[in-house]
Amino acid sequence: MRSLTPAESFRRMHEREEPASPLIIPNVWDAFSARVFAGAGHTVLATSSAAVAAVLGYEDGGHTPVDEMFAAIARITRAVDVPVTADIEDGYGLSPREIVDRLLEAGVVGCNLEDSVAASGEVKDPLRHADWLAEVSVAAGDRIVLNARIDTFLHGDGSVESAVKRARLYAEAGVDCVYPILAPTECLPDIVSCVDRPVNALRLPDGPTSAELGTLGVARVTFGHTLHRRAASTVLDLASDLT
Repeated sequence: MRSLTPAESFRRMHEREEPASPLIIPNVWDAFSARVFAGAGHTVLATSSAAVAAVLGYEDGGHTPVDEMFAAIARITRAVDVPVTADIEDGYGLSPREIVDRLLEAGVVGCNLEDSVAASGEVKDPLRHADWLAEVSVAAGDRIVLNARIDTFLHGDGSVESAVKRARLYAEAGVDCVYPILAPTECLPDIVSCVDRPVNALRLPDGPTSAELGTLGVARVTFGHTLHRRAASTVLDLASDLT
């Protein structure tokens, strides 16, 4: 029997046996944080573009030079023995083939691609973005798990209808998961019920727990830059207490 590729194994992690047990994917920012979370028993990690940018000395929103971003991602993947999926914002202007080649070179098994322009926050045309995602999907084959971030609750009209329309288009384009970032908790069941792909939800410090998100139908939970913010707060407290 053929063994599963890393990306295939990652896809299977999204298959839930218990509704209250979604796939929990901590977002890390460097080799050290990756080792900490992997050492704590987490079986898959994600990068956070905002957190990586902060560590490298840049603002979030596409300001990190592409070579530095992918070098940081590669350092993270080399540091741990668990699969890593990468947040690469809107693709940094790379072609679909270049995106896939860079991801594979960095050693990741998946990526987030968002449907707004990182620099301006403008939401992209859904049909054109779906066509672009289809090109990425063809280039990736089964080697990369594609998570399509939907930014209509962040920059768009904030409606379930818009999110579902985009999610369905992106699913038809071949993505593996959809990520309606900042979707209100009450909207998640409607989105989940209308889309035939695993749904990723952002867990916020003051929001529902991972288990609660799971009972709403969410298949995977990520944390964005919030874990890095909490770590930075701890470092600030430490720096202020060196008396």
